[in-house]
Amino acid sequence: MADMTKLCFQNPLNPFTHTEVGRSVAAGCEVLERMTRRYGKPEFGLKDTLVGGSRVPVTERVVWSRPFCDLLHFERGTTSRSKDPKVLVVAPISGHYATLLRGTVEALLPRADVYITDWIDARMVPVQDGKFDLDDYIDYIISMLHFLGPDTHIVGVCQPSVPVLAAVAVMEGREDPYVPASMTLMGGPIDTRIAPTAVNELAVDKGIDWFRNNVIMKVPFPHPGVMRDVYPGFLQLTGFMSMNLDRHMTAHKDFFQQLVEGDGDSADKHRDFYDEYLAVMDLTAEFYLQTVESVFIDHSLPNGTMMHGDTLVDCSKIRRTALLTVEGEKDDITGRGQTRAAHALCSNLDDDMKAHYEQPNVGHYGVFNGSRWRAEICPRVMDFIQSHRQDGSSRPAAKPSVEAADKTKAVAEPAVSDAKAVEPAQAAEKTPDKASAQAEKTVAPAVKATTDSEPLEKILLASPQGVADDLKAISGVGPKLESALNGAGIFHYWQIAGLTETQIEALDTKLDFRGRIARDGWIDQARKLSEMVA
Repeated sequence: MADMTKLCFQNPLNPFTHTEVGRSVAAGCEVLERMTRRYGKPEFGLKDTLVGGSRVPVTERVVWSRPFCDLLHFERGTTSRSKDPKVLVVAPISGHYATLLRGTVEALLPRADVYITDWIDARMVPVQDGKFDLDDYIDYIISMLHFLGPDTHIVGVCQPSVPVLAAVAVMEGREDPYVPASMTLMGGPIDTRIAPTAVNELAVDKGIDWFRNNVIMKVPFPHPGVMRDVYPGFLQLTGFMSMNLDRHMTAHKDFFQQLVEGDGDSADKHRDFYDEYLAVMDLTAEFYLQTVESVFIDHSLPNGTMMHGDTLVDCSKIRRTALLTVEGEKDDITGRGQTRAAHALCSNLDDDMKAHYEQPNVGHYGVFNGSRWRAEICPRVMDFIQSHRQDGSSRPAAKPSVEAADKTKAVAEPAVSDAKAVEPAQAAEKTPDKASAQAEKTVAPAVKATTDSEPLEKILLASPQGVADDLKAISGVGPKLESALNGAGIFHYWQIAGLTETQIEALDTKLDFRGRIARDGWIDQARKLSEMVA
């Protein structure tokens, strides 16, 4: 009704349209209609960017998908900057969509190959797709890092700072070869005991049972996630707006006046901001409650009691991932010092791999959006990323276990002849069998197809499937052996983990390994590494 009335009083044929009374009625109806509208998911709308002084197109593409998240890649239409660092931006699940970080992505695009987590509204995920809690969040991050491969840099904005730090700690504890080269934590609640804000105090005062009994609801019909327990986005939005209620009331009063006066530019800016701000999504109940309890009530991460499944999250194990923390001087959601607390937790990380920056005169959103972000914070983030880059060849391998290291000391690595590593291939005999034909297509050109080596051909590849695994993470495999394995058509842990005795013997003969596959326990090591990368 309000929308119809607004249109009526904006119709040029209506004589009241050109009077102050008519403009006031139309303005009042638009304010009312916008306050009661359900806002859909906004679009990023990043169609191009400036790279090296030239305007290039940007294509938004989903490259990884799970029930509760898509990984978006902003593919730039240029080859001149193909070596730019891969940056994974982890958006918060806090009621707003990932598009709230549009400004974050836009500022990074000229100097980085940007990916972002596009979280799915919980009310749109069917119950049969299962749960999603804080542990699943961490698993998603680890899986994305495995998908993106070496020399990836991760940026956690606000709430994801805790799961990002936890994910890196878990990966370091597993000696995962795909830990990110750097992580940037921006305005995140690492330790909410420091300078607690109203948000922090609310969680402590109410307790987890109050949240479970008062803010968790079931998704109604006809949404796809009907009967799923969720924390509704509109409740989170209400909480955010109530913290600065006078500011929002003033903004809507000014909007009304701008409509009456015909100030279209200012009114459009108001619409653009609130179209984004009022678009909210639901959170799964298990994720919301676990986050409130672990981060804001129990302070599990700074207390050293946070668990990921059966694994203790120990940040002191972080040694290979550089750490940058960013805070805003006037942040009223994440207090000053809460994000910086990550430095004390990463006690074994070298000082030259740590940095902290506090931006003067900005609040929470100014840390990752707006003019200060573009002009002062983003350049510092990109400089930090550039200074801690590691390409695939120079990436430090995971530290071997003590037992494996002892074995390595006992047996010196034999030299591998370059001639054998690049021995030209001969075509295998063609058979009518389709599986054999496919195996013939994928066999690596570095292995001679003979009767003795034919069983080996079934697991060889002409090129890696996606990003090649760091085979140097296997104790006993150095750069020279890795090069020989790659030349033979072995790029992944799963290939080594699946070798049979016959295939081991054939590979041993071809590459002159002299029994070290069995002696150094490659199969068991590769099986464990394969499980981590799966």
